[in-house]
Amino acid sequence: MSDGFATRAIHAGQEADPTTGSVIVPIHATSTYAQDGVGGMRGGYEYSRTGNPTRTALEECLAALEGGRHGRAFASGMAATDAVLRATLKPGDHLVIPDDAYGGTFRLVDKVLTAWGVEYTPAPVSDVDAVRAAIRPNTKVIWVETPTNPLLNIGDIAALAQVSRDAGTKLVVDNTFASPYLQQPLELGANVVVHSTTKYLGGHSDVVGGAVITSDDELAEQVAFLQNGAGAVPGPFDVFLTLRGIKTLAVRMERHSANAERIVAALTGHPKVSKVLYPGLPEHPGHEVAAKQMRHFGGMISFLHADGEEAALEVCSRTRLFTLAESLGGVESLIEHPGRMTHASTAGSMLQVPSDLVRLSVGIEEADDLVEDILTALG
Repeated sequence: MSDGFATRAIHAGQEADPTTGSVIVPIHATSTYAQDGVGGMRGGYEYSRTGNPTRTALEECLAALEGGRHGRAFASGMAATDAVLRATLKPGDHLVIPDDAYGGTFRLVDKVLTAWGVEYTPAPVSDVDAVRAAIRPNTKVIWVETPTNPLLNIGDIAALAQVSRDAGTKLVVDNTFASPYLQQPLELGANVVVHSTTKYLGGHSDVVGGAVITSDDELAEQVAFLQNGAGAVPGPFDVFLTLRGIKTLAVRMERHSANAERIVAALTGHPKVSKVLYPGLPEHPGHEVAAKQMRHFGGMISFLHADGEEAALEVCSRTRLFTLAESLGGVESLIEHPGRMTHASTAGSMLQVPSDLVRLSVGIEEADDLVEDILTALG
């Protein structure tokens, strides 16, 4: 019998310590490990860049949550992204990315990979035919976010997986916005899942990390080689904090989603809001797909201010409970202006975000307080 999600989040990879009985995985703050004779490693551990028992627990837990055979933890979401792209691409290859991709992903592809001889084409993740049309003979990867950051567009993972299989490419899904609790891309046909564990998985805005999960044995071996060879690994205390956050992921995502729905209801029809972007709205073009592949619609909301950029900036400066800050997915609510903050790297490109856009990461505070705060800031 397979354990439920919340049970796996608390127990997968986290058996009681055999020496002391500790119910929490110990922080193995060591760089190296004694060997019983040359090559006689205890548990396979020799050096903490290569492997650390605390990190192993996190990697096993992440794989269990996403339904994959292999999990690898990284020092940041961008380190995880970089490892996947280097494991799947070489000079002369091509990839397809969302036309509203996260700014950090776009910067890595546009400024780093292109200098290495990799080509890319942006396409809307919500348009399966457009993604199919963007594929070239040298395409090796289709990179998808769903929901996208920050426009909250929805990609049909199962349909895109079929396109990817037909073309002989790898489908990579950045599942950061949804978290494993709301969405399971591997079950829908994706080859790889990537996370910034900084966000919902860690959940408390106190640690930076990333993860790669897959059931592709060969690709997992390549990612593991890069994890060790390039060395962008998380330290044991970072891993401990991430594991601690994961234990409450299920209950947090329920509250994030419920609070977001309350705020969406308050923003919809507000005279200062020209458009609310949230996949839970029936009028959202990706609503039916999101309802099919997600458990709930998540804690991220974006909206366009009816009075333009300066008014959007003013709202960001007037909230009391929504903290003006980058990042997302923590227990506290955050507000930001993507065009000036997280997505500034897309300025002047076809991925540039609207200047009147405001993004909310809805926390787990009292919903009434959050609604009052955002409505007061709108004036």
